Amino acid sequence: MESYYIWTVGCQMNKADSERMESALGQMGLGPTESPGDADVIVLNSCVVRESAEDRVIGMLTSLKPLKQKHPEKVLALMGCMVGPQTKALQKRYPYVDAFMQPQQFGRLLEIVGERIGIDPEGCVGPLTARADVATYIPIIHGCDKFCTFCIIPYRRGREVSRPVDEIVLEARMLARRGVKEVTLLGQNVDSYGHDLSGSIDLGDLLSAVNEVEELERVRFLTSHPNDMSDHIIDTIAHLDKVCEHVNLPFQAGDDQVLKNMRRGYTNDEYRAKIERIRNRIPNVSMATDLIVGFCGETEEQFERTLEMVRDMKFDKVHAAAYSTRPGTIAARMMEDNVPHEEKQRRLKAITSLQETVLTEINSTLEGTTQEILVEGRKRGRWFGRNRNDKLVYFDEDINRSGEMVTVKIERVGPWSLQGTLAV
Repeated sequence: MESYYIWTVGCQMNKADSERMESALGQMGLGPTESPGDADVIVLNSCVVRESAEDRVIGMLTSLKPLKQKHPEKVLALMGCMVGPQTKALQKRYPYVDAFMQPQQFGRLLEIVGERIGIDPEGCVGPLTARADVATYIPIIHGCDKFCTFCIIPYRRGREVSRPVDEIVLEARMLARRGVKEVTLLGQNVDSYGHDLSGSIDLGDLLSAVNEVEELERVRFLTSHPNDMSDHIIDTIAHLDKVCEHVNLPFQAGDDQVLKNMRRGYTNDEYRAKIERIRNRIPNVSMATDLIVGFCGETEEQFERTLEMVRDMKFDKVHAAAYSTRPGTIAARMMEDNVPHEEKQRRLKAITSLQETVLTEINSTLEGTTQEILVEGRKRGRWFGRNRNDKLVYFDEDINRSGEMVTVKIERVGPWSLQGTLAV
């Protein structure tokens, strides 16, 4: 047993979990491979936040059945949010899968691998860390206590549990010494970080501590909740030199009744006031958001308020999704998913079209400016990286610039990226 293959669907939290699984398997002596057919251990990291994500996982699981039947010695594992506390239904549906693991619970697979290769995982697997790329992720709080009616996360990832500050800072320092220049602190709701720890600790305190890691160049965080984005957190972002001026603050819907049905805990006006407060206190801040169209009972008039929010707030990024029922959620138990699929898709296209117009307007102001870019690598034959506002920038250069902080003069702009040349 020498190799593993990990296939990941979903958010940055899933990516972080997969990298920690890589860390564990690597410490046990296994190396990565790019094909499941070449792997001794195959891990699928699942997501069920959207129906489309779950469908992709089911398709991948089904496609691997012949491979597992032909090579029963291969270890096949399913991890992530598709796996709940009870796995009997999954075991019955996918009897060829060797291990089912809830998020962050890697033990069963490590036991199987340890038995196959004759070692004790507890004796050889130490702290799990992210991959040492230029930019990487550090989970700081697991789970969520909000129980929004549309969301499955609290039922699959559990209630909120914060990691100790010292543990996170140590991980950031270890990653920085391995060449990482930027870390993103992750959580379903990072703004509630620390409420379960002893003492008066919040995300602002953690940002201040990570900001002191000398080798790091930049610090980011996501995702936030409007109710927990405190003045202390906002002011901390404004005053720390390594914390980037970019905030992802989901509003989910523009109509107050829809927000109430979602159990979001704020109104349209309260959300707008929070955005204004952030922009007033953090110079040159960029804003991103998440939203859902076609939630249970959403009328055309209610959807228009979501369009109005996107038009008025001028977000730098909008992550929009059509609502899909998630079994086990409050909405699935108590509400009717009565907006037709075609109508959801029409509304989604309307959001995308509007946001393209907004971004074209925003990014046009950057043409001719110089931007400080942390180079993350190459894509489509060009170097790429992001500025502090999370804008994607491409440029040409013969010399390897990966991991460097460079200054790029922006010569062409589009809604989704910027193009430029190295400033002399």
